[in-house]
Amino acid sequence: MMVFFYILVFLISCLLLALSGKWLIKALIRIAKFLHWREFIVAFFIMAFASSIPNLVVGISSALRKIPELSFGDVVGGNVIDLTLVLGLAVIVARCIPAESRMVQRSAIFTIVIAVLPMLLIIDGSLDRIDGIMLILAFAVYVFWLFSKEERFKKVYDGTPRLPFSKTIKFFLKDFGTIIGGIFLIIIAAQGIITSARFFADKLSFSPELVGILIVALGNCLPEAYFSIISAKKGECWMILGDLMGAVIVPATLVLGTVALIHPIIITDFSSLAIARIFLIISAVSFLFFLRTGQKITRKEAIFLVGLYIVFITVEILKR
Repeated sequence: MMVFFYILVFLISCLLLALSGKWLIKALIRIAKFLHWREFIVAFFIMAFASSIPNLVVGISSALRKIPELSFGDVVGGNVIDLTLVLGLAVIVARCIPAESRMVQRSAIFTIVIAVLPMLLIIDGSLDRIDGIMLILAFAVYVFWLFSKEERFKKVYDGTPRLPFSKTIKFFLKDFGTIIGGIFLIIIAAQGIITSARFFADKLSFSPELVGILIVALGNCLPEAYFSIISAKKGECWMILGDLMGAVIVPATLVLGTVALIHPIIITDFSSLAIARIFLIISAVSFLFFLRTGQKITRKEAIFLVGLYIVFITVEILKR
């Protein structure tokens, strides 16, 4: 009975993540339009930060409970999922995602470097506070580069209705309230995932890293998966790339950096992360290769990425 109870807790938590992510996405997009940012920048900062809130809450909670390895597995597994399954499904729906922009091309290079950086820093067996500061600084360097030239982030949104100031404030406060409510639900959902993940780790003899890779990461990727697919249906390709690159960079830098500052991540046995490390590198290299060859990601390449995720999950399960 306890197994079914925790499975139910996990499923309900994932549903809350998906719903709260949906509300956050809509509210944040409306607020972002007032900033007159480009779609890529809007998605990178607004959407990626929103979808990374579960990673941050899971990371802080796991660090305070002395199991920061769960957060590390969550981020690594989430990056594999974002670069394979989520991106692949979005491209299949959109049929093709163009990426001619020089800014996007350079951001893609930064994305794969950041994706593998935590793996390089933890080779010595720990991701300590100095490593955490390095990760946070890496994010700061990218942000500085991105905002160093106005043409990289500024845009005028055509068709945006001009409303009286009183109505603008009213809509802003309404969206802000939606964001607060969405974050509250995400915190509750993240606690449910942490509780069920610890149960699975104890009863099923899974290591915290493996639970993070296979279970927590998939649940935390629901917001960006939903947003990417909806964006694909609407033809907002720049939003997809911004969201997914941000969903990789933000957790790998700010989230893991924050977790490492709270409690250093110590991993003495890398066997549970061996498969994930290999597939993360393959996923990152494939993403960059597809994006730079022809400056687009095609449907055939998307099918390859989805297949790569299926192989990843199969190998992880069979390894058990």
